[in-house]
Amino acid sequence: MNTKSILLSLAVIAIFTLGGYWLGTQTTNNSASTTQTAEEMQDTSKSDTKKQGEREILYWQAPMNPSEIYDQPGKSSMGMDLVPVYADGANSSEGMITINPVVVQNMNVRTAPVQKKDLSTVLRAVGKVEYDEQKLFNVNPKISGWVEQLYVDYTGKMVQRGQPLFSIYSPELVTTQQEYLLALKTQNKVASSSFETIRAGGNSLLEATRKRLEYWDIPDSEIKQLEQSGEVKKAVTLKSPAKGMVLHKNAVEGEYIKAGTPAYKIADLSSVWIQTSVYDYEVPWIEEGQPAQMELSYQPGKTYEGTVAYIYPSLDQKTRTVQVRLEFSNPNLELKPGMFANVRIQTRPKKNVSVIPNEAIIRTGERNIVFVAKGEGAFEPREVTLGMEGGERNNEIEILEGVKPGEEIVTSAQFLFDSESRLQEAIQKMLQQKYDTSDMEMENPDMSGGEMNHDEMPADTTDHSNMNM
Repeated sequence: MNTKSILLSLAVIAIFTLGGYWLGTQTTNNSASTTQTAEEMQDTSKSDTKKQGEREILYWQAPMNPSEIYDQPGKSSMGMDLVPVYADGANSSEGMITINPVVVQNMNVRTAPVQKKDLSTVLRAVGKVEYDEQKLFNVNPKISGWVEQLYVDYTGKMVQRGQPLFSIYSPELVTTQQEYLLALKTQNKVASSSFETIRAGGNSLLEATRKRLEYWDIPDSEIKQLEQSGEVKKAVTLKSPAKGMVLHKNAVEGEYIKAGTPAYKIADLSSVWIQTSVYDYEVPWIEEGQPAQMELSYQPGKTYEGTVAYIYPSLDQKTRTVQVRLEFSNPNLELKPGMFANVRIQTRPKKNVSVIPNEAIIRTGERNIVFVAKGEGAFEPREVTLGMEGGERNNEIEILEGVKPGEEIVTSAQFLFDSESRLQEAIQKMLQQKYDTSDMEMENPDMSGGEMNHDEMPADTTDHSNMNM
């Protein structure tokens, strides 16, 4: 080998040696830098974990779907970063919710206090004017005969008490008049008798005949006129028993009328009844004697004052209403039977009850819920027991149990609160069920597949003798 080849080989060896040294130096530096970067990232992660550790994270939640929860941070099903839910900001399992006060203000949440006050209401209904049944009169002759003359000859005529209605001719009545005059003469003759039995007999005969005339509804004026004149009348006049309007007239001049046949029906209109109906849930507010007001559509601005006279004991199955009778005075006969009127019944107040606005109630069918403002954006759902509705337009309701006077009740946006409360309650139940399942797995671990048999493990039979080290 010549000198030139030896020098060339030494140069190549030197070059490879220097290149290897340089590569080793760069690898060491890169490894050290990588190690330092990893340590810095680990320290940063520990610092962030320490910062988050100051507030306990319960779970991670998808920002667009609150029901999508995870145990670790990451991405949601929509590809968005999960949001941590901290223990101090989570809602309780009882449905307590916490909302940012700024959000509460933007939602225009209104509240009202639970008041202790007297609760009453005004019931409004439509009524119909009817006759006062206690002031209806029938004129029925109690003796048969012929109608000689009619003094009230048409239906609807107004009559006064004691006004002549018609005259009737009855042969039996003529005979009784003659007997009365004869008994009257007999009494006058035996009045001076010294025998008491004779005087008593004359008096009893006259009294019996007079009673017969009175039982036939012969007026006292006709009997007195018969005594004074001493002449028997062919026809006797029957008079009106009351003041009012003639509703029915069956008497016809010259017609034979039998005893007991209704000749006239008269209604006294000095007072009238108003028949109205109220719903079954309004009945507890109504009592007899309560004041009532009435207005007619064709007399705007004029109000009539009356009272509740009677509450009927039956319920209409079709309309679910109870009939109520009101009584109004009618001195000028402006209230005519058959008219319709707008009725208002002022109920007596229920003393010292807890009252909240009716709009604050969430009625679910099974229970009634209100939300109580606890301050700093916290709201608590409460189940309440309702009483009677009242107020000017039934806008208030009595609370029997559930809230106390002075507490603030949410009156708007409570349906959004209810949705959030139900969602949070469902999440808490899901988490609790998950934790219970994890605890059971830790208490009863399954080791059936984790036992190792070292005797059955195959030995390493690889031949390393031919390997070039």
